[in-house]
Amino acid sequence: MALTVSSFDNKFPEKAKIAIIGLGYVGLPLAIEFAKKYDVLGFDIDKARVLELSQAIDRTKEANLEDLQKVISLKKDKGSIGLLFSDNKEDLRNYNTFIVTVPTPINKFNAPDLTPLLKASDMLGTILKNGDLVIYESTVYPGCTEEDCVPVLEKVSGLTFNIDFFAGYSPERINPGDKVNTLTKIKKVTSGSTPEIAERVDELYRSIIIAGTHKAPSIKVAEASKAIENAQRDVNISFVNELALIFDRMNIDTHDVLDAAGTKWNFLKYKPGLVGGHCIGVDPYYLAHKAESLGYHPQVILSGRRVNDNMGMFVANKVVKLLIHKEHKVSKANALILGITFKENCPDIRNTKVMDIYYELQQFGIEVDIHDPWADTAEVMHEYNINLINHIDNKYDAIILAVAHEQYRSLDFSKLIKNSNSVIFDTKSFIPRDIVDARL
Repeated sequence: MALTVSSFDNKFPEKAKIAIIGLGYVGLPLAIEFAKKYDVLGFDIDKARVLELSQAIDRTKEANLEDLQKVISLKKDKGSIGLLFSDNKEDLRNYNTFIVTVPTPINKFNAPDLTPLLKASDMLGTILKNGDLVIYESTVYPGCTEEDCVPVLEKVSGLTFNIDFFAGYSPERINPGDKVNTLTKIKKVTSGSTPEIAERVDELYRSIIIAGTHKAPSIKVAEASKAIENAQRDVNISFVNELALIFDRMNIDTHDVLDAAGTKWNFLKYKPGLVGGHCIGVDPYYLAHKAESLGYHPQVILSGRRVNDNMGMFVANKVVKLLIHKEHKVSKANALILGITFKENCPDIRNTKVMDIYYELQQFGIEVDIHDPWADTAEVMHEYNINLINHIDNKYDAIILAVAHEQYRSLDFSKLIKNSNSVIFDTKSFIPRDIVDARL
């Protein structure tokens, strides 16, 4: 059956009017880059977020604020390109290319939670028009776009897939906090629901991605590529984390071993640590979920997840053992955790494994303070019901460096500990080695 020709087919992507659905760590940088060349609407259901962005305020600290102000000004000058923000879905009707960048988390059972994705699809279905293109960037398992999202678009819109509207998938590759490997400098995988649409999607991204694109042969291949990117890192980190657990019992410093092994040219230099965040700590569960639905129980992927999910508990228990060794009364001890975000120099607290350390220490009756110069205190209170301390005014029996924020490099730890018997644990090998009691 012949494809329906939309009003902008012959001039794509020049006539593309792009709406980005979800303005978080992925959506906002994407909206800014596209707005330099296209008419772009940044859409989010968070009214406060939309208001902030309209004033060029970005709480994620991911955007280039100068670029953000420029593309906002382009639209204010009533130009044909530039960026507007809205939380009103009716504004989406003026656009023909929709890029979905909403979160895809896991639930408490480590199963995929597609709620934000399906709600976004349902909303788009109410405004979808003949010839429109919907591109998903949210990380999913292979098949999700065509088997879960597209049926919602069809049902709500009453339109027929690949005749009246089309779909694409281009997995996000944003690295939060990284100011070197930014959006346009990372090669982009693209795909489409037909060969013609795949070329259009690829052409659209090629127009902004300096590093170039890779056109995958199908949407499923593109989805799978994203899933294994992070699963591979997760498994590799789980290997060195397991080494850290083994070498701890041998009283061997893991980093000394890695330095020695790293002298061989083909040794992969992964380091042990907490594996949280919205990608590495989540995506492997999406791939495992799909595999299990097909009757295959993945061994390596899930074993890696088990190791990494237990590292916070290991750190807490190691700190308690060190306290006992130094003859502290654990139930009366106090501890300071430095950092709560999932990675350094970044405000993202999603799926942070620092909380595992916090909860485990509390189980031992230890009073725990958390300090983080990057995290939003209101967001931490909302998500975890924890009051961050703004200033480190106390002295502690134990200090755990959980996140290697640059601000912690200049800390004088001698002023933060109660005495020479206090415990300092470094999860990132960030603190001078001669002052720490143990490190991962």
